[in-house]
Amino acid sequence: MSVEQEHHVGRVTAGIDWASADHAVAIVDAAGVQCDRFSVEHRAADLRRLVNRLRRAGVVEVAIERPDGPVVDALIEAGLVVFVIAPNQIKNLRSRYGQAGNKDDRFDAYVLADVLRTDRARLRPLTRDSEQTITLRMTVRARQDLVTTRVAVANQLRAHLQITLPGVIDLFRDIDSNITLAFLRRFPNQDKADWLSPARLERWLRGMAYNHIRNLDRLWAHLNGAPRGTTGQQAVARGNITMALVATLTALRAQIDALDKEIAEQLATHPDAAIFTSLPRSGTVRAARLLAEIGDARGRYPTPESLVCLAGAAPSTRQSGKVKVVAFRWAVDKQLRGAVIDFAGDSHHASPWAADLYAKARARNHDHPHAVRILARAWLHVIWRCWQDNVPYDPTKHHALQRVLAATA
Repeated sequence: MSVEQEHHVGRVTAGIDWASADHAVAIVDAAGVQCDRFSVEHRAADLRRLVNRLRRAGVVEVAIERPDGPVVDALIEAGLVVFVIAPNQIKNLRSRYGQAGNKDDRFDAYVLADVLRTDRARLRPLTRDSEQTITLRMTVRARQDLVTTRVAVANQLRAHLQITLPGVIDLFRDIDSNITLAFLRRFPNQDKADWLSPARLERWLRGMAYNHIRNLDRLWAHLNGAPRGTTGQQAVARGNITMALVATLTALRAQIDALDKEIAEQLATHPDAAIFTSLPRSGTVRAARLLAEIGDARGRYPTPESLVCLAGAAPSTRQSGKVKVVAFRWAVDKQLRGAVIDFAGDSHHASPWAADLYAKARARNHDHPHAVRILARAWLHVIWRCWQDNVPYDPTKHHALQRVLAATA
């Protein structure tokens, strides 16, 4: 028996099935017998009661399904060691205790506690990021949610304009750009747009300080040549809908811009900022997103492979007999994967090494998403090394990049 195993013999473990309103708790002794089971509501007083009851039972380690939130904060502040077991793992582990595999909060709490008892050596204690990183992650994810909403509303506006005012679609570069939204505020329906002539359109564009006035003929041809939208009484109602969608997009853009400034300020004061801003084509928001999702708790990823797998950049291999299947990895941290794929997908435009890896992957008949995942896997090894050593990325010390540069010189 190892020293670590001896250290944990006789320990009482607990499992908490987290929910929004209340939490099911199970306590298991060293023999695997459930010695207590109860539930607590999601209130400050009840969380204190939870901690006190765990302490009285002699619990030192607790398993739970999520790595953050008030419950986890209360457990860590009480000095308990927290282990995170993902919901998809719990789903698979239920079959240990019965064939039905039914979802039951109290049963899941027991499974969490007992798996912590039996598989302690396979699990890694939760390592918390700094408050600065947690705050940055919260801001970055809020911005990401707003961007997703903006895209959805922009698509709704585009679909609406297909009937209301088709000429505005693709008139300017983006359906939610400032110039497009300004145009729709002034001309929300076909009746309003019919007032325009080439001269009036030019005056309006100059009044908006439009920088591409040389495109006037193309803009007029597009607007005048498009199918006509709804006119008459119905146009008024559709124009009101246009104004509502425009107002929503305007507000979303303003809030995203505000969060961009907040992210830039938070990133500028973060100790790890130089590591991620040094990456090619990382920018501010992209670097902040990478930092926020990878975090600053170095012990969470002891090897680059642990980071690669959680980010979904490594394939999942299944083998039985002579049959070997390499498939897309689904059980990953989707926020982390999104950040890494976003960075890798653009990096090959700025790094000759990344461009070479991407081109070789495409030459092997991999589609774009697969090629980007291959590139992401390579980048994560580089990022992990810089992150662990706490040094910015230096292209002159990147030997693989230097070999590519030498070969093309």
